Amino acid sequence: MENKVYLTRDEVPRQWYNIVADLKTPVKPPLGPDGKPIGPEQLAAVFPMNIIEQEVCQDRWIDIPEEVLEILYRWRPTPLRRATYLEQHLKTPARIYYKDESVSPAGSHKPNTAVPQAWYNKQFGIKRLTTETGAGQWGSALAFACNLVGLECKIFMVRVSFDQKPFRKTLMRIWGGNCVASPSNETQAGRAILKEFPNTPGSLGIAISEAIEQAVGDKTGQTRYSLGSVLNHVMLHQTIIGLESKKQLEKFGEKMPDIVIGCAGGGSNFAGISFPFVCDKIHGKKIDIIATEPKACPTMTRGAYHYDHGDIAGLTPLLAMYTLGHKFIPEPIHAGGLRYHGMAPLVSHVICDGLVTPRAYDQLTCFEAAETFAKTEGFVCAPETSHAIAGAIDEAVKAREEGKKKVILFNYSGHGLLDLMGYEKFLNGELKNYELPQAKLDESLDQILHFPEVK
Repeated sequence: MENKVYLTRDEVPRQWYNIVADLKTPVKPPLGPDGKPIGPEQLAAVFPMNIIEQEVCQDRWIDIPEEVLEILYRWRPTPLRRATYLEQHLKTPARIYYKDESVSPAGSHKPNTAVPQAWYNKQFGIKRLTTETGAGQWGSALAFACNLVGLECKIFMVRVSFDQKPFRKTLMRIWGGNCVASPSNETQAGRAILKEFPNTPGSLGIAISEAIEQAVGDKTGQTRYSLGSVLNHVMLHQTIIGLESKKQLEKFGEKMPDIVIGCAGGGSNFAGISFPFVCDKIHGKKIDIIATEPKACPTMTRGAYHYDHGDIAGLTPLLAMYTLGHKFIPEPIHAGGLRYHGMAPLVSHVICDGLVTPRAYDQLTCFEAAETFAKTEGFVCAPETSHAIAGAIDEAVKAREEGKKKVILFNYSGHGLLDLMGYEKFLNGELKNYELPQAKLDESLDQILHFPEVK
């Protein structure tokens, strides 16, 4: 039995898929401080205009530049693997497939958007990029991409991950990135947080504020900000994952998956694997599409669908999204990439439209799923990815109980070889579950009630 399928270089998709063209209800626009929709010119201090054009584009297909493809060919196409040994362990009639995005140089799906973002900025004449990173996957991916195209790269890494995942910093340094712990004393936003909460573990919302502040504060106009998730153009770039998966499932002899699963922090890898299949669902296919997240940071399952800022200082426009409140600081779980208070507006939109179902898992369940996967398939996944594996295992067990031969596809978004400190604590019995108390959630959401509601 074949347990992995590759594509040829010529079969790599040459266009990205834009789900906006197929949505049945209109996407809510970002709003300015006055509550009115903002235009492209109001984003120009943060992003180059060629990226902004993709952010607001309504076309279904967008060509991938040849120069970008030449870089992506370094690791794309990525394999689609069948989890034969996990299936046998679970005694399930389901067929489980996973798209292996861990084979990129940075070890995750993140370079799929880091490369085009760096390239478009270079084409626009930008000299340096600032960004934030949670677990370090995005920061290392952007450092990698900036090194290839010739840009400087400054990364604000959430403090808890800065301490938990030291070798992510080493990766960034190898590729020429400058990584500092966030909150830092380098920005007004960072200093304000440290003054109020000197022992804070940090958050992606804080790190985003610091990165944007440094970008817009460059009076030469040579610096822009780059975001690894949440925004429309990032979701767009990641759809190469699902588009490749479709071709590979056909080579496995599968017509269509019954279930598609991805973990979701800001939404990029989930959108990448799922949006091409959400399109099929919009047009009548019967597919269960599941987005998994941590119970410690339950943005989709317990958050409010509301206009909110993407960062703690309120420097971003107001976005229509599922949110826990932009000042929310999650517990320091090891899935650092899933510790974000908000969810991508497009992912939030398809959840609201009933096309995607969110599901939350606790930390120990996810590490147990990761351990099972490592002992069967052999690969050690990132803590973020373990949430998708937990979802896949649940669906495979359900298929066994129902006696149904379902086809399950999930995104193996990254390896965990630089996250072994978390595994060590898990194996030593030092990790604990944490479920967000309702009182803390209510307090956080109270801070955004003055923002416009999403009708």
